[in-house]
Amino acid sequence: MSGPIDCDVCVIGAGAAGLSVAVGAVQLGARTVLFEKGTMGGDCLNYGCVPSKALLAAAHAAQGIAQAARYGIHAGTPAVDFAAVMRHVHEVIGQIAPHDSVERLEKLGVRVIGAAAQFTGRDEVSGGGVRVRARRIVIAAGSAALIPPVSGIEQIGALTNETLFSLRRRPEHLLILGGGPVGVEMAQAFRRLGSAVSLFQRGRLLPRDEPELVEVLRERLAGEGIAIHEGVEIAAICPDARGIAVRYGSGDEVVGSHLLVAAGRQPRLTGLALERAGIEYTSAGIRVDARLRTSNRRVFALGDVIGAPQFTHAAGYQAGIVIRNALFRLPAKVDYRALPWVTYCDPELAQVGLTEAQARERFGATVQVVRVNLEDNDRARAQGYTAGGIKVVTNRRGSILGAGILGPQAGELIALWGLAVSQGLRLSALTNLIIPYPTLGEISKAAASAFYRPKLFSPWPRRLVRLLRALS
Repeated sequence: MSGPIDCDVCVIGAGAAGLSVAVGAVQLGARTVLFEKGTMGGDCLNYGCVPSKALLAAAHAAQGIAQAARYGIHAGTPAVDFAAVMRHVHEVIGQIAPHDSVERLEKLGVRVIGAAAQFTGRDEVSGGGVRVRARRIVIAAGSAALIPPVSGIEQIGALTNETLFSLRRRPEHLLILGGGPVGVEMAQAFRRLGSAVSLFQRGRLLPRDEPELVEVLRERLAGEGIAIHEGVEIAAICPDARGIAVRYGSGDEVVGSHLLVAAGRQPRLTGLALERAGIEYTSAGIRVDARLRTSNRRVFALGDVIGAPQFTHAAGYQAGIVIRNALFRLPAKVDYRALPWVTYCDPELAQVGLTEAQARERFGATVQVVRVNLEDNDRARAQGYTAGGIKVVTNRRGSILGAGILGPQAGELIALWGLAVSQGLRLSALTNLIIPYPTLGEISKAAASAFYRPKLFSPWPRRLVRLLRALS
């Protein structure tokens, strides 16, 4: 092993979190080294956000053809070439990959070491025959699919997000363990591409989102032919002459051709030798404070390796916090009050801030709720997508605590509400907003107006109008 390389910042992991830190640090003039043992871009590019959204785009296109008759256009049943769909998925990955490539990083000035890294001291890591001594070390090792301890699951060759997009033949019947965003998105995608789909969830579907919006989505998924089994305990998964059998409850059984495990994530900690650097961790991830510092103040950690929140956009936000602390010595702290998340099914489900249940637990009877249905939005009617709507949670003064949206482009619409929550705005800030007509975005202003409507049309404004009329 060669003598140590001295640098300002050493990053472990080239996923979304690690790349953001490495690129930001080197562009600020910091000497930067990056370790990555696998594929550049991490899960988001290769096994997560990018391929899943590319697959969903194909599935939505197939559904558009299938539903074209509603507009008077008769195209018949779409013919799905599954191998070509997967080629599309990997073409999209290939188009984005250069942005995360070794070549781009090295051109910027980052030294990239294609090997696993492990700590050899409090300020030193090694890997690939190289030792690196750094002023600040950043752990962004990511996470892997969690395989639940279900009898027989290790013997049947279950798919995870890391292997799902390598399929070249469409599953005849896809069994999915997990009713979170990944499970729901893939259930709808494969159903629309022609697979039978059965989804199993221990609790309720999408438990972090507003239940009433989830209920509308559940009806939509079931209407498309997805068999949803909620509140079930999986007893065993067994090879069967017909394929793979999922046994649950008191003897119920569903047999399918493939099994996808989408039951959560676990941080990648193995091999890092964190003990040598005095870094505390649990099975849930590396322990960090609000500044994302570990118990070793020279070392920061971010992204999936610290546990929740496990979103690419959260990793990008955390990277900014780390850079401010590590390079500028500013005591920046994470604040997740306005962290949005989206399930990219059709219709999309988006959430930011507190749900109604969370708000009532925290603020009690002061909480108020405003609801507006998409069927009251002219653009939604024109497009024929009126299932869903918006639910806004406020206090009595109209301060925005959270919002949930179910509908087309909900992931785009939620950004406005993220700004409102982060800036502590009241609904009055939206009532004077001029929004183009007809757009889905009008639903946000409609929600703000709905909050004030009872006050505006109460008896006292009527009396005031009569008084002013008399005086004139």
